[in-house]
Amino acid sequence: MTDAQVLHAYAARAAEYTSVLGAIEDMHEHDLRRIERWAGEIRGPVIDAGCGPGHWTDYLHKRGVDIAGVDVVPEFIEIARLRFPEVLFRVSSVRALDVADGGLSGVLAWYSLIHLVPAELPHILSELARVLRPQGRLLIGFFEGVSAEPFDHAITKAYYCSLDQMSRLLQDAGFEVLDVETRHDAGRRPHAAIAAIRR
Repeated sequence: MTDAQVLHAYAARAAEYTSVLGAIEDMHEHDLRRIERWAGEIRGPVIDAGCGPGHWTDYLHKRGVDIAGVDVVPEFIEIARLRFPEVLFRVSSVRALDVADGGLSGVLAWYSLIHLVPAELPHILSELARVLRPQGRLLIGFFEGVSAEPFDHAITKAYYCSLDQMSRLLQDAGFEVLDVETRHDAGRRPHAAIAAIRR
């Protein structure tokens, strides 16, 4: 989907999304441990790419991470700034991040790539590689399934991706996959996470 389509869909329901999924207390304990463990290995600037209402950005900021949140949806950035005024947030798209080449030590992309048309993933992952220094770290969360299969997400259309496919795309974009995790909670879509390092 285009940025404009995603922006329109989330802008219309930004407050609703924040009330349902915008608090750390509502996040899965496994995800809390996973993201905190990943961030603990990073020294230097990090972005939360597709930060939404900013709860993950704030969570890591409170743990001493030098982090900023970016999102294509201005309504999310406004909400995040109001909720967490001590954290830096700005409007930006993962398609063209306003970050210098090699300017970051880490990128968190936690379920922020799920609305991308699958054919766009190689470009987006290359953009994430561009902004990371060598040995910079990336953590991606997504819904595991048949690659490129769409599903009706609560906000707007999203896509599954298989672990194998995402791993191959990351390798093609200049990453080395460090580890993968999956989680299947009853009544929910399968979750997956991949940690990778910039070659």
